[in-house]
Amino acid sequence: MSTNLDLAALQAGHDIDVDGIRTHYHEAGDGAAVLLLHGSGPGVSAWANWRPVLPELARRFRVIAPDQIGFNQTRAPGGSGYGRKVWTDHALRLMETLGIGRYQVVGNSMGGAVALSMAAKAPEQVERIVVMGTMGIAMPLPPGLDQVWGYQPSRAAMRRLVELFAHDQSIATDELVETRYRASIAAGNQEAFSAMFPAPRQRGVDDLALSQAELASIPQPVLLVHGYDDRVVPFASSSLPLMGVLADAQLHAFGNCGHWVQIEQAGPFNRLVASFLDPS
Repeated sequence: MSTNLDLAALQAGHDIDVDGIRTHYHEAGDGAAVLLLHGSGPGVSAWANWRPVLPELARRFRVIAPDQIGFNQTRAPGGSGYGRKVWTDHALRLMETLGIGRYQVVGNSMGGAVALSMAAKAPEQVERIVVMGTMGIAMPLPPGLDQVWGYQPSRAAMRRLVELFAHDQSIATDELVETRYRASIAAGNQEAFSAMFPAPRQRGVDDLALSQAELASIPQPVLLVHGYDDRVVPFASSSLPLMGVLADAQLHAFGNCGHWVQIEQAGPFNRLVASFLDPS
């Protein structure tokens, strides 16, 4: 496809009804379909999570990046709740609604757990999987993740989180902190976020964890990508044990890199993911 994307239009995105849920998403490119699933930080959105990735992958793939239920512009219907099953079913139905029967999934952190959950539930639909700094396996609640999920809005609190996510502290600019802070206090966002992972937050980790049997049943090739210095979802608690359970897994760890691999190592990450998704 042409590399001359209209970034303003791409950032603006689209809305689609998925089983009565107004779902906001971004789409670009053509070719094999790739679904991008963001993580669970306060103020996160599909665009905030994937802005260094989506335009690059769109050179070779049809890329879809939704706001998951409860995040940014995708609101949960009253009383529906949150959790792995809700996010998994919504992602599967989104792709069905778009008329896409076979696709690959790239998931970040919480989104990685949803990607693995999709693969276990609908192996006939999901072809290959990339997960980065992923959840999805049983672990004690990491202190960094406890801090993320316990966020109470303030600029100082958002700065602490941005500094926690990034190993390279030059990323923690005033502009980024302000952007994420304003997103976290946009109408309805903090109310939804605080309802997702209430204390005791170990329950949130447990809900996002697939069973050993579920993980072992995943037949698709999986690429695990992780920042070795990740303080939110530690490398040794997630990617290493997943290597011992998944049937067909590769692992790529970036040194001197935190939870935001797609930002701190944008170029190498994009090349790695593209070559895995299209090994030809």
